[in-house]
Amino acid sequence: MSLLRSRGSLALMLALAAACSLSLPANAGLFEDEDARKAIIELRTRAQQSEDAQRQMNTQLQNQVEPLRRSVLDLNAQIDVLRSEIAKLRGQNEQLARDLSETQRKLNDQAQALDSRLKPLEPQKVSLDGREFQVDPEERRQYDAAMGLVRRGDFAEAANAFASFGKRFPASGYSDSVRFWLGNALYGKRDYKEAIATFKAFISGNPEHPRAAEALLALANCQIELKDAKAARRSLEDLIKAYPGSEAAKAAKERMASLR
Repeated sequence: MSLLRSRGSLALMLALAAACSLSLPANAGLFEDEDARKAIIELRTRAQQSEDAQRQMNTQLQNQVEPLRRSVLDLNAQIDVLRSEIAKLRGQNEQLARDLSETQRKLNDQAQALDSRLKPLEPQKVSLDGREFQVDPEERRQYDAAMGLVRRGDFAEAANAFASFGKRFPASGYSDSVRFWLGNALYGKRDYKEAIATFKAFISGNPEHPRAAEALLALANCQIELKDAKAARRSLEDLIKAYPGSEAAKAAKERMASLR
């Protein structure tokens, strides 16, 4: 009985050992699947965390970029407004430049027109009988008009014109010449006494005048017309003595011969 019991115990132990040996590989596989599962879960968790972190980072970046995008849009809008204003200002500047050019042209035209109107009123330089002086345009016009009367032989009108000139322009640079031609106009209209007075005034006031010799000869001619041979001879002698090389002196010598 004991032996049988011992043999039964041994057989049971052997059976259990065999069973254990058969079940070990299966249990090892179960342990390996669990580790893989845990690893997969851990990887999924990490991936999810990484995805969540990436999403959070994207959200933060978007939150940061959005104000920048709006700022860029605002800047672009401002740039468009500035471009529009610059274009408007450029157009205004071009119009102002055209207006300024037109204004300058009108001012130049007005200045030229004013100059053309004022020029006849400005003093003019005159060279007469070896002298240069300034005269007003009206002064010159009246003198030229009086000289025109002398050249036409209208001595009475010429005498009136020269007399009026002397009264209107007593300090004129023409005064000496006016006095000389007034004497000639008086001589031409046969007013010898007035002519003599005029020539004497001219000679005494302008002994160095280029026409002084002519005035002395004209004075002598007036005296001859009045039959005052003595006075005429004295005037001719004064002429020859004072202006010996003049053409009037040569004529005076011929007149002296005729007076004898």
